[in-house]
Amino acid sequence: MSRPRPRVLGVVLAGGEGKRLAPLTADRAKPAVPFGGLYRLIDFVLSNLVNAGYLRICVLTQYKSHSLDRHITTTWRMSNLLGNYITPVPAQQRLGPHWYTGSADAIHQSLNLVHDDQPDIVVVFGADHVYRMDPRQMVDQHLANGAGVTVAGLRVPRADGTQFGVIRPGADGYTIDAFLEKPADPPGLPDSPEQTYASMGNYVFSTDVLIDALRADADDDTSVHDMGGNIIPMLAKAGVAQVYDFTSNDVPGANERDHGYWRDVGTLDSYFDAQMDLCAVDPVFNLYNRNWPILTNVPSLPPAKFVHEHPNRTGTAVNSIVSNGVIISGGLVRHSVLSPGVRVNSWAHVENAVVMHNTVIGRRAVVRNAVLDKNVIVPEGGEVGVDKEHDRARGFTVSPEGVTVVGKGVTITC
Repeated sequence: MSRPRPRVLGVVLAGGEGKRLAPLTADRAKPAVPFGGLYRLIDFVLSNLVNAGYLRICVLTQYKSHSLDRHITTTWRMSNLLGNYITPVPAQQRLGPHWYTGSADAIHQSLNLVHDDQPDIVVVFGADHVYRMDPRQMVDQHLANGAGVTVAGLRVPRADGTQFGVIRPGADGYTIDAFLEKPADPPGLPDSPEQTYASMGNYVFSTDVLIDALRADADDDTSVHDMGGNIIPMLAKAGVAQVYDFTSNDVPGANERDHGYWRDVGTLDSYFDAQMDLCAVDPVFNLYNRNWPILTNVPSLPPAKFVHEHPNRTGTAVNSIVSNGVIISGGLVRHSVLSPGVRVNSWAHVENAVVMHNTVIGRRAVVRNAVLDKNVIVPEGGEVGVDKEHDRARGFTVSPEGVTVVGKGVTITC
């Protein structure tokens, strides 16, 4: 006789400022930043949880959360009849006159949600990574091994571990001996000495363990109240923390090329690179997996349209993602991501670019190696991303790897 599935509550941490993604986060929370034409970053974690059948989810928000709240409430509607919900939960100062001081404090201040739902397991995931994952498999390992907390770990080369919070597993390969923040000499894995575990910021907790750890952390005046920096090291020291190898996760419909794909899009360059991953003939991350779809609200716009067929004036898009409502009118688009409502006019050239909703590219304009936020206007003959010094002089952000980023609603001057 099979045992009943545990009652699982999802908690998504969506309160970060996302300063390194400015100007894209100038008036929106990081999880609300558009991605892949139609989506927002938070759609990836919510899709993973919902596809797994975890349909009671609280999204903890704080900074500039209006567009994020609106997206969740209009897109992610569950069946109230069945007791399912996905709800944004803003900081409410329940425990005193202060906002969230860290990710652990955010959950501690929101423990009323846990008490109301009475779950057996609390799944705590971040809101701003691009990946597919079946969290049921992580929960199954957690229950089978009797862990207090299980942390998702991604195998990376040891040299890259200096950029992450790193998990040092014990000899059994599961028990976490220590959690190290950006160590100078990351520890190797028992079965692969040249690899190390980078923490993905995804956790599975037994409910009582989570509550006890949060209360102990709240009483510690020396703590910064961070899940990775304080809670996980505390539980590792207590011997109840284990690691889950993300590479063992088998997502339905995944192929060999995108198996184990995960991107932290916390910087402008990583955000841009992850978008470019979508554009290849055989993409590194496949949006077209119908067995594990990435869900979102698709606007009611007509299909994309390509017009004009004259020499040097043919509406063309190559190796690009073109959303509904886009009109490519005699322009050329290469290796780019176009969000709904974008218009590319005659003789314009868009290459290696991310162009967000309702942006207009004028005739003979050139956009290259750039990210344009919503409602940007590039005038006839204008250039963005071609001359980086000129871009900086006009007040645009240029990333360390040379990607020009233009904020929302800007009308570009030549």
